[in-house]
Amino acid sequence: MTNERQVKKVETTVGGRTLSMETGRLAEQAAGAVLVRYGDTMVLATVVASEEAREGQDFFPLTIEYEEKMYAAGKIPGGFIKREARPSENAILTARLTDRPIRPLFPKGFYNEVLVQIIVLSTDQSNEPETLSIIGASAALMLSGLPFSGPLGAVKVGYIDGEFVSNPSAQELADSKLELTVAGTEDAVMMVEAGAWELSEELMLEAVKFGHSELQATIRLQKELLAGIEVKQVEFNPPPVDESFKEEVKNWLGERLREAVRNSDKTTRVEATENLRKATAANFTQGLEGDELVTRTKASEKVYDALLKEEVRTAITKEGIRPDGRAVDEIRPITVEVGILPRTHGSGLFTRGQTQVLSITTLGTSGEEQTIDGIGLEESKRFIHHYNFPPFSTGEVKRLRGPSRRDIGHGALAERSLAPVIPDEKDFPYTIRIVSEVLSSNGSSSMGSVSGSSLSLMDAGVPIKAPVAGVAMGLVTDKEGGWKVLTDIQGIEDSLGDMDFKVAGTAEGVTGLQMDIKTKGITFEIMGKAFEQARLGRLHILEKMSPAISQARPDLSPFAPRIIRIQINPEKIGALIGPGGKMIRSIVEETGAKIDVEDDGSVFVASVDGESAKNAIRRIEALTKDAELGSIYLGKVVRIMPYGAFIEIMPGKDGLVHISELADYHVQNVEDVVNLGDEINVMVTDVDKQGKISLSRRAILTGQMPAPKTEGDRGPRGGGDRGGPPRGGGDRDRGGPPRGNGGDRGGPPPPRPGGRERW
Repeated sequence: MTNERQVKKVETTVGGRTLSMETGRLAEQAAGAVLVRYGDTMVLATVVASEEAREGQDFFPLTIEYEEKMYAAGKIPGGFIKREARPSENAILTARLTDRPIRPLFPKGFYNEVLVQIIVLSTDQSNEPETLSIIGASAALMLSGLPFSGPLGAVKVGYIDGEFVSNPSAQELADSKLELTVAGTEDAVMMVEAGAWELSEELMLEAVKFGHSELQATIRLQKELLAGIEVKQVEFNPPPVDESFKEEVKNWLGERLREAVRNSDKTTRVEATENLRKATAANFTQGLEGDELVTRTKASEKVYDALLKEEVRTAITKEGIRPDGRAVDEIRPITVEVGILPRTHGSGLFTRGQTQVLSITTLGTSGEEQTIDGIGLEESKRFIHHYNFPPFSTGEVKRLRGPSRRDIGHGALAERSLAPVIPDEKDFPYTIRIVSEVLSSNGSSSMGSVSGSSLSLMDAGVPIKAPVAGVAMGLVTDKEGGWKVLTDIQGIEDSLGDMDFKVAGTAEGVTGLQMDIKTKGITFEIMGKAFEQARLGRLHILEKMSPAISQARPDLSPFAPRIIRIQINPEKIGALIGPGGKMIRSIVEETGAKIDVEDDGSVFVASVDGESAKNAIRRIEALTKDAELGSIYLGKVVRIMPYGAFIEIMPGKDGLVHISELADYHVQNVEDVVNLGDEINVMVTDVDKQGKISLSRRAILTGQMPAPKTEGDRGPRGGGDRGGPPRGGGDRDRGGPPRGNGGDRGGPPPPRPGGRERW
């Protein structure tokens, strides 16, 4: 399948930047290899394929692998091993993003194994490599000679200041109300993926049209790359269909297939259709043995599956009848419950027909954000959604493994759909994690997790902007050009239909969108109809959710941490942490609160017990607040000198009460008034430029503030002007070296990696 190539490079302009493609220099033994560059972001896409299908193969074994190399961003992988291991969530999502528009462009019946491998070689942190993966994979497939109906183009669309933007940079996306990826051929859209900030359906459709127009440049560039290159085409002849045998099976089935399919209960329907499948195979293999029996059984089952698909699709397009008897725009019965798990922070149970999702919200501190070890700019995130799809949800027996690519993809779609309504960290300083457990599935469990998560967030008291719901639309077409858009598709309509069009949003607009198709594209007319039916369906679901809960509860769960944010002078962070973390650890141990400190002086104190949080805040303020002139403190006598007493007014911070300021009468000896360990009220009467504090007890007793001292009055003493050794840093004179960094004991604190300390 390989052929001799010469190095060829072509380029064009997309989104105001140069997009180039090159082939012939790298990976010459691959069936197809293309180097794609956009700015300083580069990906290498390669294709290899088997010469023929495996014997007995009855599905298309296409594998898309997207690999993020940390060297591409000038990073070394975290962890002990220091090499790339399993793919990141972003890599898995990009592999899915690449797979979805490519798979429908291969002919039915082509079962050769195909591996498409995309490696990110360089990233400039501005031009994202995701769309380059689709473009590069398409170009490599075109060069491979495989029966691929490309080329396929892709582009990302933003919406900034009321204008659509082609391939916005990572920095521009931060200001965009839309992040939309569109993939398509010259004639049709093949795949759509989007997150949006409550945009209207009309605007979303215009964005898709804009994206399809912009991606044409990437298709033209692939054609230019292919021009003049001799590509050896892989021969493929679709397996012939025995129409006479198909007609024979159809006549034998009669009305039994229709009766088995048309049932609103998935379990009963699956059992009936499977029993009929077995009966069909048994009838048409009577008297056969050995290889002939195996071959005839497979042929019977294949014909049965084709007739089952025809029955479902014809009933929908010709009669408007769905397998469960619903109208094309009808949503299955919905029930909603919240607060069903007593010890979690929030829970929501969303049931639509035989699809049921339990979503649970957990609130944590900022220190519990997810750390991201990837090639992008994002280093952590505070809102996380995880989706689990256990075998029992479909009544199947399977091994329990880690999350599948599908699980990760569905979780990310729900997360993207909910992100626009999550409150800002300044208003709600919590890390938020939602887990959606699919308990029963008969289609559109991902959109069920959006609705369940919205309920769970409100039950947890998270002040979301508005409730979010989701609905999945389907499509069935016929050979005459007729079509029907289906609202709230179930499993059989998804597997036997032509489209899975998921839309999530609030009552005001769309927040999430994902479209996959199984044909070679759909028209904008169909897409517009799907958007409108999805809008009506979403409003219906939101209306059903409202009686259970329509806005966030006024109070958090009693089991959720209370997080209080205070601001300290960044120069006082060292004093709060202490040498080796001694000071802050002592606060945590004594109060039971969790404390997160950020570089800007933001301190987050979290505790389920409100009193422990208050105690922690008092300790923090005592360590970081400056003594204020005229303020009165209850202090402890920590040292006595002939000229006065040193009083600790805050942890680690003391001042001098001169003997003349100990009482409202003449004092001969300091011990006549105070002794070590005594607690007395004192007033701050002076704080000099070095932070040395002068205190007075007499001022409290008489109500008269002493006259402020001049520079000439102050001598080289600690806390006052009566002699004694110099004191460092304005803290207690303990005979050690001068202290630095705002009075923290024992020298400056250790380095604080990552801009945040958690205790």
